[in-house]
Parts: sequence; structure tokens; C-alpha cells
Amino acid sequence: MSTPVFELDVSVRTDMGKGASRRLRRLHNAVPAVLYGADKEPVPLTIDHDAILHATENEAFFSHIITLNVGKKKELAVIKDLQRHPARPVILHADFLRVSEDNAIHVRVPLHFINEEKCVGVKTGGGRIIKSMTEIDVTCLPKDLPEYIEVDMLDVGLGQTVHLSDIGLPDGVSSVALSHGKESDHSVATVQQPRGGVEAEGDIGVEAAAEAGAAAGEGGAEETS
Repeated sequence: MSTPVFELDVSVRTDMGKGASRRLRRLHNAVPAVLYGADKEPVPLTIDHDAILHATENEAFFSHIITLNVGKKKELAVIKDLQRHPARPVILHADFLRVSEDNAIHVRVPLHFINEEKCVGVKTGGGRIIKSMTEIDVTCLPKDLPEYIEVDMLDVGLGQTVHLSDIGLPDGVSSVALSHGKESDHSVATVQQPRGGVEAEGDIGVEAAAEAGAAAGEGGAEETS
């Protein structure tokens, strides 16, 4: 699989404020943004809206190093925050964090669940997979940043839970949550028994008890007659 390359042309923004940002979106189809980090002053930027919207259609955009072309200068960054319109496919603002080869970065990486249909708890136990997470926070050097992290559900049985500590992380990548101790070893996914199956068994038991009670009642009536 080829590694995607993300590169955006940006310009330094000089007109600041909410009013300026609204004009930027309305008149120029552009997105206000900020580049910060690496012990440097934040730089306000302008990005073509359609260019960044197209980039975000690829999941990998959120877990890859992005090259920002600021005039003739290139800045390496990761996306840290993206504000979207609540009802329309419109990006309102973007925050980028500078990265350097020697400094670890804190990034949210998507989880890809594999072997869901072959999962033991699903195939032989009739269960269903309930996902608690779809992404996790990791720290790593930029060169070690994974596009995604796989969660293998193949051998997970009915009633079993996959925790963060069960996920195999690539070399050089650490879980932020696990760095806080065992109490932060959160659930990632669980194979649960379908409610219908449990309720069906319960219904059988109720019906059997009702039939037994009815039979006992009929017997008692005959004895007193």
C-alpha cells in the first residue's frame, strides 16, 4: 500500500477577527487556520476550502504529516482540530501543530477492526461486536506515525473484551492512556450475546413455569371435588 502524501498551499492571513473570518469564507471560499507549536509564534493562515475539504475525505489525513506550503517555505504539521458546520459540508476553521523529526507528537490515530466476521464469539457464539473506541491517542516520533492501528477480533470469544493493552502497537508508538497506569486500560471492543437470545431463553423458562403452575392448579381442583 502506497503512503499517501498530503500537501496544502496556504498563505499568511493578516486580516484578523470574526468578521474577517466570515468574509474570508463568504467572499473567497477560504478557511481561516492557525499554525502553532515547536516553541514558535502562532501564524494565522488561509487555506482554499475545497482543497482542505478534499483532503479530509481521506481518513489518513488525520494521522499523517502534512506539508504546508507557506509561500516558498515548507512547514511540516499535523492537524490538531477541525471545526465543521453542523449542518453543511463546510469547514470553518483548522488548527495545525508544527512537527520536527526529533520531537515526539501526540496524535489521534484511527482503529481498523479486522476479522469481525470470523470472530469466534460471533461465528460460534452468535454474539455481536460492540465497539467502545474508533480511535486512540498515541505518542511517537513523526517518522513512526502509523496511518491506522489494527484490532484483530479473530480469537475474541463471547463475553470477552479487548482492552487497550491487548492491541499490538507499532514500534516506537505508545498509548497515551496506558502511560497513566492500569486504571486507564480502557475497553476497546466487547463481544456481547444478542439480547434476543437471552430473552428467548427467559421466555421459555417463564412459559414452563406457567404450564407447571396450571397443571398443579388443575390437580388441586380434582382432589377437592
